[in-house]
Amino acid sequence: MSANCLFCKMLKGEIPVTKIFENEKVFAIEDIHPQAKIHWLFLHKNHTANISEMSQQPETIADIFKGIAEFTNFNPIHQSGFRVVTNLGPDAGQSVFHTHFHVLGGEELGPFGRRR
Repeated sequence: MSANCLFCKMLKGEIPVTKIFENEKVFAIEDIHPQAKIHWLFLHKNHTANISEMSQQPETIADIFKGIAEFTNFNPIHQSGFRVVTNLGPDAGQSVFHTHFHVLGGEELGPFGRRR
C-alpha cells in the first residue's frame, strides 16, 4: 500500500467508504462522479500506479476481472451489458494513481463511454 494513495487510505479504513464488493484481493466502490447510470470502480488491494505497472504482475489483472465477474454475475447489469475501462495517465483521465477499473452500464452507452 502507498501512504499517500486515496484508494489505499479507503482500503485501510482511514477514509470512510461504502464498499459494494470485496473479496480477499479486490474491492469495489461506487464512483463519486458517475459517467453512466451505473459506475463502479474495482481496485486490487495490492497498490500499483497504473495498468502498465500492474501488468508486471498479470495475476492481479486476473484477480480484478474475476472480482468483476463474481459481482456482476448476480446483478441485473449482467443481462444488459456493461463496459470495463481503465485509464493510464492524466491525458487519459487518470486522476488517482492506484490502478482501477471503471465498470459502466445501466443504460445504453455510446462510443467510448459517452452517453447517447
